[in-house]
Amino acid sequence: MKILVLGAGLMGRAVVFDMMRNPKLEGLVVADHDPKQLKETEALINDPNELRIKYKKLDIDDDKEVTKLMQGCDTVVSAVTYKYNFKLAKLAIVNGCNFCDLGGNNTIVNQELELHEKAKKKLVTIVPDCGLAPGMVSVLVAHGMAKMDETDNVKIRVGGLPVDPKPPMNYKLVFSVHGLINEYVESCVKIRDGKIIEEEPLIDVEELEFPAPFGKLEAFNTSGGTSTLPQTYKGKVKNLDYKTIRYPGHCAQFKTLFDLGLMDSKPYKLGDQKITPRELLSSLITDKLTMDGKDCVLVRVVVEGKKNGTPRRIQYQIIDYGDAANNITAMMRLTSYPISVIAQMMSAGEITEKGAIPQELCVPAEKFIEELKKRSIGIEIREM
Repeated sequence: MKILVLGAGLMGRAVVFDMMRNPKLEGLVVADHDPKQLKETEALINDPNELRIKYKKLDIDDDKEVTKLMQGCDTVVSAVTYKYNFKLAKLAIVNGCNFCDLGGNNTIVNQELELHEKAKKKLVTIVPDCGLAPGMVSVLVAHGMAKMDETDNVKIRVGGLPVDPKPPMNYKLVFSVHGLINEYVESCVKIRDGKIIEEEPLIDVEELEFPAPFGKLEAFNTSGGTSTLPQTYKGKVKNLDYKTIRYPGHCAQFKTLFDLGLMDSKPYKLGDQKITPRELLSSLITDKLTMDGKDCVLVRVVVEGKKNGTPRRIQYQIIDYGDAANNITAMMRLTSYPISVIAQMMSAGEITEKGAIPQELCVPAEKFIEELKKRSIGIEIREM
């Protein structure tokens, strides 16, 4: 298999790290505009004798150069910011490549899914939103719902947290600041009483508890985590929602910033200058909330329904602390390894559907869970 990874940031380099452990991989190209990111990826691989991998400097806006790199590849992985994914998916189809991305924006994901017939005609598979949430959780939901005759409730709760929380917000930046703010400003799509609805982000706070050292935490509305699940399962589940897990008080802090307009994208006149509040906040969050210390990822997916007329509840839970030995954070593992698994499954012909398809409809769930367990991502599954 030959794979192209676009983006050598934290998530992209973790994808590369995982793929390089597959002996069936024949060749991998990782491309980024920043030579520093490429050097850091090379340092993570740490094998000067490894001939299967190439590092390329790339301007992602240069379609001709992107096309050159895609030619001859089985699968393209996008680990760049979501705004490029629709364009990259189209280029992948033209070049006869499978394509998957980390997604994070519902509008762009829907544009990608509209490429279904074009992708099908070229016999390639396009799977958007393949990270953690959106991403892995969709496959877990599909796995749980397949075990039900009828499904009443699906609850998805996910969070990336510092193990040792510190002021001012008991939070550290564990992935793209642009993705973080996007989750806090876009509307949240869910199913309630069988109907697809949209709600505001940063509301509907609930309390939940995880084993020590975490204890009581909060979860609240954020966008994107349900991905295509509401459209896929409309008419098949009564209630389905997604919330982000944080230490208590986080939602109120960010809701204040939101209400003050600090997440607005519209330029704001300040004296003789114009500033964009969202860009300013992004810069401040990056400066103030980028800090040392271990992170962890908490996942809890609950599927409730009936089997043979008997009430049934299935809970999937993950508590991951990362891979300190290889300097790979929990968020890097839980975001990057799922898309790496899906890309490798596509390249190996283990995802057989062609077209642009949500992962809950095309990724073999048992095989997917098995592959994550091989990577020491322990999914505790409890059936009641």
